[in-house]
Amino acid sequence: MYLTSIDNPNIPELLIYQQLRDNAFTEDNSFIADSAKVVNLILETGIEVKSIFATQEYYNEFATLIEKKNIPKLYVATKELMQTIVGHKVHHNVMLHGIRPSQIKINALDKEIVMLDNITSSENVGSIARSATALGINSYMLPKQGPHPFGRRALRVSMGHTSHLKTHLYDDIKTTLKELKTRGYTIYAAEITETSTPLSKVTVSDKWVLLMGHEGHGISEDILELCSEVVHIEMEPNIKSFNVAVAASILMYKFKFK
Repeated sequence: MYLTSIDNPNIPELLIYQQLRDNAFTEDNSFIADSAKVVNLILETGIEVKSIFATQEYYNEFATLIEKKNIPKLYVATKELMQTIVGHKVHHNVMLHGIRPSQIKINALDKEIVMLDNITSSENVGSIARSATALGINSYMLPKQGPHPFGRRALRVSMGHTSHLKTHLYDDIKTTLKELKTRGYTIYAAEITETSTPLSKVTVSDKWVLLMGHEGHGISEDILELCSEVVHIEMEPNIKSFNVAVAASILMYKFKFK
């Protein structure tokens, strides 16, 4: 394992660690991940890794894992110099530059899918990914125009588990929902309406999509009309709603272990 020692903050090759913030990507679909737990999960996948930027302590601890991958560049520096280069306080000792994987086609997704409609928070995208992985729901559908699951914050909140999901980014939700139905999926929308089914009463099909809506506005009426059934979680009357990531976790558990 050959390490390139860094003692100068003005290294052009390391600018990407400073420039790629949250949902920013380059033309080659580069992404940046940080923290040992996230980086190590990515190293266990087939995702292409361009470089690692870390302290000597990280390389010492995880040498066996790193050597399993053919990583072109392994940069080593002190934590203080890392902070100078990335331009903010670093609460960990490793960062990774990778190429986000090609998205999975709809026909290659599993029989159980969690799907997002207009979710605006990277934290919620990451949190739902983490819960889905924990519950064994391995297919994730998101709109192309929303926070990307390989954004830095989403990856960090997911603890890296996004990298283990089959991810599909769709263009138009209405077209996509219609295609999913033609492929035999039952579409369950998570929303409170006058006719929605309480979660305790829902009968879950063997092939399903769970659709989660916007954090504040929920799912619009025209989208609900394209779904097979609308489901809500029973709660106290004076409580308006759960956080969308919490609600998704409750619903996914019920759907998975029906």
